Amino acid sequence: MEALERYVRAHSEPEDALLQELDRETHLRTVAPRMVSGHIQGRLLELLVRMLRPQRVLEIGTFTGYSALSMAAGLEEGARLDTVEVDDELEEVAQSYFDRSPHGAKIRLHIGSALEIAPRLATTFDLVFIDGDKREYPDYYRMLLGDTSGTPLVHSGSVLIADNILWSGKVVEPVAHADRHTQALLEFNRMVVEDPRVENVIVPLRDGLNLIRVR
Repeated sequence: MEALERYVRAHSEPEDALLQELDRETHLRTVAPRMVSGHIQGRLLELLVRMLRPQRVLEIGTFTGYSALSMAAGLEEGARLDTVEVDDELEEVAQSYFDRSPHGAKIRLHIGSALEIAPRLATTFDLVFIDGDKREYPDYYRMLLGDTSGTPLVHSGSVLIADNILWSGKVVEPVAHADRHTQALLEFNRMVVEDPRVENVIVPLRDGLNLIRVR
């Protein structure tokens, strides 16, 4: 598998130097560096943005800012990305890299709960990247589709990308009673596939991406 991963990296667009630096700093300064999107997933997000050409993007879960910078690199001039991170201790790292990036002006960082902040942005989003608290995935979905407030934050043609949807394979294993993360991801995946308002496919890249399009 390691040889195959090296081959994939060698035959994909190289990683941006600033993102390489951010990846290194993430591994040095955080207790869960595996949460960073990384080279291949970052490039995929950038390409999807270039292809979809969204004007308004929402990211739920900034972490240290790798995925936000990747998506911002694909945004057209005039487009904007709102990214929401609940952990205020990560704000300094993420914002410092946004400030250094030529694409940083397209990014607006918010600190707090996405369930509270996203509706206050008073807009609909063309693209949403969900990578926040796994226990809140079903709540994010209800919020975005308008089930909780009656006001959807997405529209027909919007695309949602949910990360970590396979949760290291735990979604196909017996689930412990206290394992709220896996339980919530199972609920989320079930909600999506049973919802006639959307169409989706799960892509087994890294920890799994659920690609969802609003009909």
